[in-house]
Amino acid sequence: MDRIRRWGRELGFQQVGIADTDLTEHETRLDAWLAEGMHGEMDWMAAHGRKRSRPELLHPGTRSVIVVRMDYLPTDATPAEELIEQPDKACISRYAVGRDYHKVLRSRLKKLAQRIEQAIGPIGYRVFTDSAPVLEKPLAEKAGLGWIGKHTNLLNRHAGSWFFLGEIYTDLALPADKPVRDHCGSCRRCIDVCPTRAIIAPYQLDARRCISYLTIELKGSIPVEFRAAMGNRIYGCDDCQMVCPWNRYARFSGEDDFQPRQDLDAGDLVELFGWNEATFLERTEGTAIRRIGHERWLRNIAVALGNTPTTPAVLDALRARADHPSALVQEHVDWALRQHQ
Repeated sequence: MDRIRRWGRELGFQQVGIADTDLTEHETRLDAWLAEGMHGEMDWMAAHGRKRSRPELLHPGTRSVIVVRMDYLPTDATPAEELIEQPDKACISRYAVGRDYHKVLRSRLKKLAQRIEQAIGPIGYRVFTDSAPVLEKPLAEKAGLGWIGKHTNLLNRHAGSWFFLGEIYTDLALPADKPVRDHCGSCRRCIDVCPTRAIIAPYQLDARRCISYLTIELKGSIPVEFRAAMGNRIYGCDDCQMVCPWNRYARFSGEDDFQPRQDLDAGDLVELFGWNEATFLERTEGTAIRRIGHERWLRNIAVALGNTPTTPAVLDALRARADHPSALVQEHVDWALRQHQ
């Protein structure tokens, strides 16, 4: 295991742990969460039978899971707490302002698996990073990388929560690491700060209320009751991480890939709203943002423009999209214009 950890660090992972495959307790919690419908339109959370909670069904022969974490907080990006105080600027979740993390982690995970094979011979394995029916946070918790906090993100005492997770399912029988204790204590800052009250109880998130869900996963109309609370958040939300005391120990990423790309750090809302589809695809190439498409990009920014102070530039930008071919965009532009009356 020491060699695997060393190789992981050499590949840019800040921590490597080992989990067994028993997720019985988390399977029960997942079933209850799904039964309440808290996953909203994320049908993929309920798909694939038991493959999500039983690793050996997703990748036959799996006996251990190698779990890694990689810091992503970009050194050159504007702090989230500053952005939300600038209503004319676009607040994009800090994980998404650089290169798509799926590509970065998947490549490194494959290299780690190949290093193991070079040392001991062929093994059965498959790599994942938020890209398949995998209970990432429970596996990371079992592997000793941290504990699942009251906001349902993974927390580490020495690194906070600004990091990505990745996994290697393998047929190697590796000694599992010990989980760490929960250190949230009586703190409820994440619960109190959530703009839409999505953390309905400690350790329980109603995704249907979460701004990350509303701006990324939801394909249709954003419920009116949440629009004002979204402020200028056009892709994801970092508020619960921003206020977490453990993030005083978070470290900036040394990865160039995670540094902010053009216009995505603190872009002007009016300017971003003016992008046509070709510009949107060009400017978001290689990023996670591209997955929502141009229509939802405009939908989200229309809401943000409805929440920003009234100026001639804001009104002109919204009126220019009032007759957009998309009924979804039209609806949100109409709402935004009414906020300025």
